[in-house]
Amino acid sequence: MAARVFFLMFFAITCSIVLASDSSPLQDFCVADPNNPVKVNGAVCKDPNVVEAKDFFTSGLNIAGDTNNLVGSAVTPANVVQIPGLNTLGISMVRIDYAPWGINAPHTHPRATEILTV
Repeated sequence: MAARVFFLMFFAITCSIVLASDSSPLQDFCVADPNNPVKVNGAVCKDPNVVEAKDFFTSGLNIAGDTNNLVGSAVTPANVVQIPGLNTLGISMVRIDYAPWGINAPHTHPRATEILTV
């Protein structure tokens, strides 16, 4: 009986200190190389010697999207495809424009952060 009580107490204490979280990004600095067909944790990293300032910038988020469509909204993405410097960081930026009564269908972004400008 004492062994069973000890086991239950040990189990309860052990379970109360368990932590769970997503792993950290593998690299702090990994600009995507869109020309490389290999995909490892996103895109393969560019050689740091050829990284340019434009790898961390995109334009066009200041331009309103065309909402003249069936759902009445337009999404302008700014993710790793447009900003290679976001590679492996799990960030996706979006500009979304709505027409009156426009919608954006429910969706998810597993293991990612999204910044919206509405």
